[in-house]
Amino acid sequence: MSQTVLVVEDEQHLAEGIRANLEAEGYSVLIAKDGEVALDRWKNDDVDLIILDVMLPRLDGFSVCDEIRRLGGKEPILFLTARNTEDDRVRGLEVGGDDYLGKPFNLHELLLRVKAMLRRQVWYGALPSLPGVIRIGDRDVDFRSYEVVDADGFRETLTQKEAMILKLFVERPHEVVSREDILDRVWGYDVYPSSRTIDNFVVRLRKRFERDPGDPQYFLTVRGVGYRFLPDGRERRDG
Repeated sequence: MSQTVLVVEDEQHLAEGIRANLEAEGYSVLIAKDGEVALDRWKNDDVDLIILDVMLPRLDGFSVCDEIRRLGGKEPILFLTARNTEDDRVRGLEVGGDDYLGKPFNLHELLLRVKAMLRRQVWYGALPSLPGVIRIGDRDVDFRSYEVVDADGFRETLTQKEAMILKLFVERPHEVVSREDILDRVWGYDVYPSSRTIDNFVVRLRKRFERDPGDPQYFLTVRGVGYRFLPDGRERRDG
């Protein structure tokens, strides 16, 4: 059965061009021309990945992404937009996007990213070496549902990229994990995002798990290289 991509794009010629190329690669494609239609499509159809413009009629792409994540959607989301400043990229990640490609874009790069994001879902789903639920501080992480549950029972949903990066850290506790390792395992294509993107994702993990994100106990920076994950926290390890 082919995987389904939802293309949210209000420029008809561009949307149809993307559709034609994705279908040539064997994907099924749905198109939504505004943000509200996109949410309806997502709610009513089985979607494996979303390509999402930001500047849309009725409801912008950031709001669409934020609502999908609020409702527990786990599908990878690739922003494809002319809104391509660093602030826009950071905001796209903050609302739950998994990747960000600016317009004008290279078609081969777009197809490569789609293929890699869907392939990484398969890698993420293979969890024989990990328990389904792990504890970091006072929070439980369920890798099967992407959920984080705190001591009060409050639930948050990780994005696909957050879950994949966290899974990589959990697989390699106490080791230094370089940014290059993260890019290769989590993104896995030749045209990588900037290392700043990796840093932004780690900042998001710190906000979810650290009591003081400015003084992390679990996700430590190794200057000039990458990060080290301490499952029991720095204080207990140092003590």
